[in-house]
Amino acid sequence: MKVIVPDRPNLPPDLRTDPRFAGLLDAARALQPRTVALRRNLHKHPEVGLDLPHTQAAVLRALEGLDLELTAGKACTSVVGVLKGARPGPAVLLRGDMDALPLQEDSGLSFASEVDGHMHACGHDTHVAMLVSAARLLHSRREALAGRVVFMFQPGEEGHHGARHMIHEGLLDAAGTAIEKAFALHITSTAPTGVVCTRANTIMAAADSFLVRVTGRGGHGALPHDALDPVPAAAAMVGALHTMITRRVDVFEPAVLTVARITAGTTTNVIPETAELEGTLRSLTERTRRRLHEELTRICEHTGAAHGCRVSVDITPGYPPTVNDEGVAGRVIDLAGSVLGARHGAVMTDPLMASEDFSYVLQRVPGALAFLGACPPGVEPEQAPPNHSNRVHFDESAFASGVATYAAFALDALR
Repeated sequence: MKVIVPDRPNLPPDLRTDPRFAGLLDAARALQPRTVALRRNLHKHPEVGLDLPHTQAAVLRALEGLDLELTAGKACTSVVGVLKGARPGPAVLLRGDMDALPLQEDSGLSFASEVDGHMHACGHDTHVAMLVSAARLLHSRREALAGRVVFMFQPGEEGHHGARHMIHEGLLDAAGTAIEKAFALHITSTAPTGVVCTRANTIMAAADSFLVRVTGRGGHGALPHDALDPVPAAAAMVGALHTMITRRVDVFEPAVLTVARITAGTTTNVIPETAELEGTLRSLTERTRRRLHEELTRICEHTGAAHGCRVSVDITPGYPPTVNDEGVAGRVIDLAGSVLGARHGAVMTDPLMASEDFSYVLQRVPGALAFLGACPPGVEPEQAPPNHSNRVHFDESAFASGVATYAAFALDALR
């Protein structure tokens, strides 16, 4: 992840003198034992998808004793908490996703996953723990809040559209007043510890999947002229699709196409009747996204026709592009520089081609997604095992920075 850290951040005057941020990072550090304990508990017991009963119960226990309006989800095991400030005002939303990945952990951590084949390889356990501690910190400072804070604990971010389920269940109406801003942090091992980095406009890509089925006519491997072999047609499609990216898509609107699976046949002397291609499409704008869908369908159908085969193309829409509000993203960087210290608020130079379902929230509410660096000690960020690696681990000292940033965002938005 490439970031630009200013030598001397030029903070707005209000952030240089605002007393509400005094001691915020120290308060977050005081909560560090709680934050780490919850994170490690969740890391040992990862759950995948939309049904996370252990995680949901752990969040509810961790929030006990706080004056929050808590709601458990029905379509999925989400938790929504609402904190009322001392004075009326709008609402702000803070998101922490909760689900793990279907991956066997090989990190060597003392608190590694105890669930075979499941691992918190994307750091969602850290998001939950930081957001719980942020709720505790903001609860202690609710006299400074003019409005309400909505805490969004979300399952099913890893491809299960958890945010969309929560929106359909009334997430954005939970505060009883308009949500004016939204914010989410995502931890990363490939940025310096404690640095909060984001960018205006598109920060992450849309991600769609495709399945192409090529149907010919099976036969004997020795007599291909008596059959209609779908394999050469499928192979021709692979090359044509990759050429499409460089010849049919605007070079200034990046796109990624990956053919990740090719399946055909059962043995050496049988020409199969069918062949399949499966993969993913990534794009940063809706215009390019539509173009990819149209071109992929056209190329596969026409290539198949040229080989005499029938072709079906199934494109499954995934998450839309994650688009930050320019003003909110800039304010997050300023807040990080003010609360965490100089050189802790950074600008990402490029968007990521990965995807995020916080995009569904940002389609409806001005807000921002930012990344929190947590590179392991003694490792250069570019050498650290990245998110989704079976060996990834995060510097836990970054958690206090995340807690303070969550809290600062809410205090700033509801002043």
